[in-house]
Amino acid sequence: MTTELPEGYWMDAKGALIPVSAIKPEHQEEDALVRELVAEAEELSARLAAFKARALGDVQAFRDLVAEKYGARRGGQKGNVTLSRFDGSAQILVAVAENITFGAELEAAKSLIDGCIHRWSEGANANLRVLIDQAFMVDKQGKISTHRVLGLRRLNIDDADWTRAMDAISDAVRVTGTKTYVRAYKRGQREDDRIPISLDIASV
Repeated sequence: MTTELPEGYWMDAKGALIPVSAIKPEHQEEDALVRELVAEAEELSARLAAFKARALGDVQAFRDLVAEKYGARRGGQKGNVTLSRFDGSAQILVAVAENITFGAELEAAKSLIDGCIHRWSEGANANLRVLIDQAFMVDKQGKISTHRVLGLRRLNIDDADWTRAMDAISDAVRVTGTKTYVRAYKRGQREDDRIPISLDIASV
């Protein structure tokens, strides 16, 4: 909702009305520049959203067409799929990623792991402690890195308490939702090169 301002006045960040004549020319130029760039950014964002919706819809329709050809019934939306040009020069990938958090069982897992390290302390490599501490370290948003914690399960350690800790990590996993990504690729100079076509403004 846009507030109607008296002619010759602008509103500042605190909601006060300021005469345009009292606003420095460079601040007026800054305002105009930001307005222009934000409007263009919003337009690009809308176009990206429209592209994603169209891509997902078209890929979904294609998958349904293929399933219908073979008399199969596809179950739900979940699942990754890669579509390629006939000559292999470009691909579209639709990927579904799960959003994962951890429940209270994670605290039990950390306690069990700490107990393991305490028992192994005399002969254990100090790097193992660093690995564990990093896995359970929280980021600036207070979140634990899911891939680091889940990566602990790949360690081949023959210990009953460690096994119980890994079971606790598995039980702690909560899938809170999914997010669908559309990625486009083109072939590089070599046939096995796959170069992503960036849809991220930070990487173009």
